[in-house]
Amino acid sequence: MRLKKISFENEKLNLDIKEGDKPFVVVYCQGKAKITYLPEHGETKVITHQGRVKRVKFDEGEDF
Repeated sequence: MRLKKISFENEKLNLDIKEGDKPFVVVYCQGKAKITYLPEHGETKVITHQGRVKRVKFDEGEDF
């Protein structure tokens, strides 16, 4: 899976940015937080249903 769980305590999120130059997104819903890095060429869609995150879709391409 591309999404990795992020643990947090006392309602505070602490992130160590290891790959400094890569863009990323943090998704939070119902007491769970996950992080994923964005593709170089493509789209990342966060799909919600009734106010909750249902899925994260990745649509990638490659320059030719």
